[in-house]
Amino acid sequence: MSVVIRLKRLGTKRIPHSRIVVADRRFPRDGRIIEEIGYYDPSKNPPLVNVKQDRAEYWLSVGAQPSETVASIFKKLAIRKPIQA
Repeated sequence: MSVVIRLKRLGTKRIPHSRIVVADRRFPRDGRIIEEIGYYDPSKNPPLVNVKQDRAEYWLSVGAQPSETVASIFKKLAIRKPIQA
């Protein structure tokens, strides 16, 4: 099972917001998820972002791949894969 961290779109037309979720790559974008780890609202100025950092680092450490958008959000929040000793 390959796991991906991506955005799940919510909201209405022209007022989108998203949840940052962990899901199997085979599931549809807005379908079944494994865990919700945060949210992202680009309609606010500045964009509103909240991520459970410990859960994001856990999923990255077990091999989950972030989407391009989530990777850029993680980069801005300085969330990285923990170094295993």
